[in-house]
This record gives sequence, C-alpha cells and structure tokens, in this order.
Amino acid sequence: MASILNAVVAAVDVPVTLKYRTGWDTEHRNAVEVAQIAEDAGVAALAIHGRTRACGYKGDAEYETIAAVKQSVSIPVIANGDIRTAEKSLEVLRLSNADGLMIGRGAQGRPWIFRELGILLNPTEENTQLEKTQLRDIMLGHLSDMHRFYGDLTGVRVARKHLTWYCKSLDNAADFRHQVVRVDRASEQIRLTKEFFRN
Repeated sequence: MASILNAVVAAVDVPVTLKYRTGWDTEHRNAVEVAQIAEDAGVAALAIHGRTRACGYKGDAEYETIAAVKQSVSIPVIANGDIRTAEKSLEVLRLSNADGLMIGRGAQGRPWIFRELGILLNPTEENTQLEKTQLRDIMLGHLSDMHRFYGDLTGVRVARKHLTWYCKSLDNAADFRHQVVRVDRASEQIRLTKEFFRN
C-alpha cells in the first residue's frame, strides 16, 4: 500500500486523497496504521467509511475509529457512514471530531440534506421549509442534467433509480413512481414529473 500511494503522489500534480474502511474485518482493523502510511506518503486528506470491508453496509458505523484516526494524523479526516439526516451529521462530527463529512446514501433522493445541514450549522440562517415548487425544480433540473449527460436512452434508465429515491421523500408518490420508472423517453419522465407536482 505504501508503494502504491508513494507512486501515485509522485506521479500527479494534484492533491491525492484516500477513501478507505476501518479494516478488512472486525479482527483486522487497521485504520490508524493506514492513515499514518497515507500521511507519510503525502496523501492530502483521508475519507473513512466507518465499517470494515466484511461489514459491507451492515451494522453501525464506528465513529470512535474515525476519532482515533483523527488523533493520529495531521491531515484532514472526513467521516463517512450512516449519515442520513442533518441532525445525524452534527452527531457524527461531534463523535468523530472529523474535519468534514462525506454524505452518500443520505443524499440519494434528498440532495437538500446539505441545505438542512447548512441551516443547522448557521443558526442565523432562515430556516424555511423547502417549497414544493423548489422540490419540483430540483427534480426537473436533475432529470434534465442526466438526460443531457447520458443521452436520452441511458439517461432515462439512470434516472429511474434517482426517481425511486426521490419518491421516498414525496407524499402520495406510489402511482407516480410506478409510471415514471416505466417510460422509455426523457420527455415522458419530465412530463410525468411536472404532472405529479401540478396535481
């Protein structure tokens, strides 16, 4: 691992970051050792998913391990794992003492989690509920970006999983989800999304 990290850092002119887990399995946790090797190799920052490789996405994230890594190195440490709400974000920062957070599955279908976190971190910011028109515009913008980036055929397919995630945050969205993930044209996904919010 040290030779790979040294080679990558030496080969590029941009900062190298490393994302890893707390170890191979619960009997072989090596997050602190990996962090020190990475820092010695010149890695600029670490992101740690608070589970072992064997855990997959089961069990609870180990924020105490992330805290131990933070204490062992001077480079920035970013905590990851089980961060599904803005409130949980603050708890993870407190428990891990990390320099930042990496939010993955918690943002699937809820990209406004970052807005909610910003409001919690800055109490002077106005805490307004996300309007339905704002939610509609977020979804339509996301769909349009996917269709443009991937092209209509692949864009429609990729958008299906995102639409499914969005529907988990929408009231009375079962019929909409059933229809919108079955269409084959980008224009139909857009039309059905507009129609859902209009109704």
